[in-house]
Amino acid sequence: MSILPLILEEVSVQAGGRALLDRVSLEIGAGPKTVILGPNGAGKSLLLRLCHGLIGPTDGRVRWTGPDAARSRRRQGMVFQKPVMLRRSVRANVAYGLRLHKVPSIERGARIGRVLERTGLTGVANQSARVLSVGEQQRLALARVWALEPEVLFLDEPTASLDPSGTGAVEQIIQEIHEGGTKIVMTTHDLAQARRVAEEVIFLHNGRVAEHSDPVAFFTRPESEAASAFLDGRLLW
Repeated sequence: MSILPLILEEVSVQAGGRALLDRVSLEIGAGPKTVILGPNGAGKSLLLRLCHGLIGPTDGRVRWTGPDAARSRRRQGMVFQKPVMLRRSVRANVAYGLRLHKVPSIERGARIGRVLERTGLTGVANQSARVLSVGEQQRLALARVWALEPEVLFLDEPTASLDPSGTGAVEQIIQEIHEGGTKIVMTTHDLAQARRVAEEVIFLHNGRVAEHSDPVAFFTRPESEAASAFLDGRLLW
């Protein structure tokens, strides 16, 4: 059973008398990799945190509406731009979440071995996570959540601090997680990355959804002036 679709109904988030998200209505379903795109300050990260349940809306509703919606908290995960590493080994970082989810010990070992191999971290499994490179730490963050086998994975600018090599490695891991059946919802301000990754685009501008379309339509025939300006590299205010 699925927790999807996720439905946002006229959702707003206000702070200091200002609408950071303004009457956002969306339906996010299973299937394509969804990329939330937009300039800095558009509300991308805020929208992702709202979807994941880290914050609540000032107005409107956020609802998981699938038949397994009651288990939505346990069936979703999130990776941040700068993930926090626990003060323990790479292997123990992955094991920690599995213990919290009460995964049996024999299965824990199998999952840990599998995700460390797939993320290229087997050789550093016994090292302290805090001495890893930035790229290795991001791969470890993906390994931790991948081991939990989430149905939905939210990724907030997961490659923003990485060089091209590190970016390519992370994008490959994201693709493998997606091919395993996990719904990917990811923010980026990087147009080149969006073109590589997106199978569905949500474009935000000033806290509103300016476009929600397939990538071909968005990149070749944007419907809004804000999207056209963003794609042309013009400043948006």
